[in-house]
Amino acid sequence: MQIDISETKLQAGIRAARDGAEHIRQAISRSGTAQIVLASAASQFEMYAELLTAPDIDWTKVTAFHLDEYAGMSSQHPASFRRFLKERFLDKLPQQIGAFHAIQAENDLEAECRRIGGLLKQNPTDVAFIGIGENGHIAFNDPPADFTTSEAYIIVDLDEACRRQQLGEGWFPTLGEVPTKAISMSAPQIFQSKKIVCTVPDKRKALAVRDTVQGPVTADVPASILQEHSAATLYLDKESASLLRTRTVQVLDRQSPVRQISPIQDDRVPA
Repeated sequence: MQIDISETKLQAGIRAARDGAEHIRQAISRSGTAQIVLASAASQFEMYAELLTAPDIDWTKVTAFHLDEYAGMSSQHPASFRRFLKERFLDKLPQQIGAFHAIQAENDLEAECRRIGGLLKQNPTDVAFIGIGENGHIAFNDPPADFTTSEAYIIVDLDEACRRQQLGEGWFPTLGEVPTKAISMSAPQIFQSKKIVCTVPDKRKALAVRDTVQGPVTADVPASILQEHSAATLYLDKESASLLRTRTVQVLDRQSPVRQISPIQDDRVPA
């Protein structure tokens, strides 16, 4: 896992999108197609805005998969992740995407997990665009996450911290209206992606970022599994990175205040 810190969330989103776009181009060049995974969250706003402008991507050769969706939710609901992706990304692409496999979570959840999981496993994922929740989740894998499942998509219970985050971000008017279940891509399936672009801005994510980067790999912090991925990059702003104990190891871009950093153990620096 690598860490990339920007001064602002806009810079972080831009850098994440440019990294992901390059891996999409490489996949198309290598095999003629690219398979990607798309998250739906406020943390992805700036990243998607930049990805829409990425040059030299033939989107007709890209297949996209949906990361997660609330159980029983219509695609017309304002909080629907299918609606999020359609309105904020898919409908704005310069070309129609080759295919988008959305999670249909209104009816038989187990059957839907089998259906979309079977489609996903036909080809490896080239790039997964994800975030990290305030409780350390990736997708809707709330703690303690299942790190052992072999299923691509699973039915999950949403914990109160996760549900309160959705309320706090304005997706629902009351906590009681936030669903308690969802279909989510599993943590092991996300981990199988060749490249993981993880965009995590904002001060409210700082504790989750610290535990993800500098704590043990544990199901109690689902995103900590990214520590073991050789091609995962966390794109942070200075607020989300504010609790990290770090040392600069490489200046990536001398034209902007962006650094690649790695954690250190230093008893002189408070956790």
